[in-house]
Amino acid sequence: MADRPSPGLTTRQGHPVYDNQNTRSIGPRGPLVLEDYHFLEKISHFDRERIPERVVHARGAAAHGTFVPSGKLGDEPMENYSRARVFRAGTETPIFLRFSTVIHGGHSPETLRDPRGFAIKFYTEDGNWDLVGNNLKVFFIRDPLKFPDMVHAFKPDPLTNRQSMERFFDFVSMSPEATHMVTHLFSPWGIPATYREMQGSGVNTYKLVNAQGVAVLCKFHFQPRLGVRNLTQSEAEAIQAKDFNHATGDLYDAIARGEFPEWDMFIQVMEDHEHPDLDWDPLDVTKLWPEDQFPLRHVGHIQLNRNPSDYHNEVEQVAFGTGVLVDGIDFSEDKLLQGRTFAYSDTQRYRVGPNYLQLPINAPRCPFATNQRGGQMSYRVDGEGAGANPHVNYEPSQLGGLSEQPRPGPGPRTHWAGEVGRQRIPRTNDFAQAGERWRTFSDAEREELVANLVGALSTCAASIQERMIHHFTQADPEYGARVARGLGRGAGAQAAE
Repeated sequence: MADRPSPGLTTRQGHPVYDNQNTRSIGPRGPLVLEDYHFLEKISHFDRERIPERVVHARGAAAHGTFVPSGKLGDEPMENYSRARVFRAGTETPIFLRFSTVIHGGHSPETLRDPRGFAIKFYTEDGNWDLVGNNLKVFFIRDPLKFPDMVHAFKPDPLTNRQSMERFFDFVSMSPEATHMVTHLFSPWGIPATYREMQGSGVNTYKLVNAQGVAVLCKFHFQPRLGVRNLTQSEAEAIQAKDFNHATGDLYDAIARGEFPEWDMFIQVMEDHEHPDLDWDPLDVTKLWPEDQFPLRHVGHIQLNRNPSDYHNEVEQVAFGTGVLVDGIDFSEDKLLQGRTFAYSDTQRYRVGPNYLQLPINAPRCPFATNQRGGQMSYRVDGEGAGANPHVNYEPSQLGGLSEQPRPGPGPRTHWAGEVGRQRIPRTNDFAQAGERWRTFSDAEREELVANLVGALSTCAASIQERMIHHFTQADPEYGARVARGLGRGAGAQAAE
């Protein structure tokens, strides 16, 4: 596609869009504000773009299992960090874990290069906890305002219905924060061999809150006990020629044989403040927390031990949301997390229906009662038989309706003050960790990464190639030079300003 002049972007109301990169927040690191009409309209429309297939994560497989905590965070009592009872020693929590590819459709091959979703629903005694992440620990963007544009660029062309690397790299080349994720994705780590041999991560930054209301920032990780195994492009193509359902089949058959896959669960923690000592922001989802500074601490393990009884009822209709947290686990001000918290549940109400939480796969296993009524496909009253006055569907009331419950402890102490506006975080540092990742790869992984990037970029316009070479060079000079040589552009290619 030839370069074209860009017409002015507006909202559907015809209002000019002055900043399409940053949500409105209180200060550059603060929480988002509800009056960001542009973001809410953009993400709400995006949530409703497909029926009934998921817009993203359409291709999936899942299984039931259990989470068994150790009661400790590494060598310390877990209660020092979180009062969440799901981490209490001696408990065993049922879970449902769904694996998925992200961009491609429901019947796409499982050998395609794509991040893999790793979403767990914990049916805790205090209600459900959903942890919705991926296998690569980082993401392409840090601000949710860019999410619909990102997915549009990665999905098929609206005219030809073809996916293209030019569309992918056109967006990515204009979003330098994606360099780290691209480095992961085009290496062998972009195609896990099986779901059983794939790591998982919550990706976003959350908070753990103890009985005193003291909070720490945290990230959640899962490491397969079988070890991590990935595929090269040629290995993936050989499998795809014979079986495009290989990962789903491997998971189902292993559980049916009684070979139950397991993962160890780890948490990284750091104090809850801005950390000016770091040259990156701990709330930035495009960054890893270095394990030498913030070690992985073991907290328990999960096991998958039962296949779904029906794919549609369970795997297709299961609905996750990043806002589904239990007491003792809380939100951070991670902008992508806050945007996802609105978008995920909004999508489920549209895709499955306003009463999706009444479905058995989504309903809590503990007692629950709400004043929500009606809507399409409602077939029960939440908490019916719990003893509340059935005539009272509101709160507060003196007539025997539902009432507020005491909180187990104080919430995290958070104070924000700052200018409200569309602001980028000050410490972006978009290239350093991509370079570090390049240098940790083996020679074989580097060769595969370069070959995959050259193959994908060879179909792109020269201006896109040059900008991507510039990004890779910023990450590591050797990285950029090898991609440039592969594209026949010379080691000194630079991107346009």
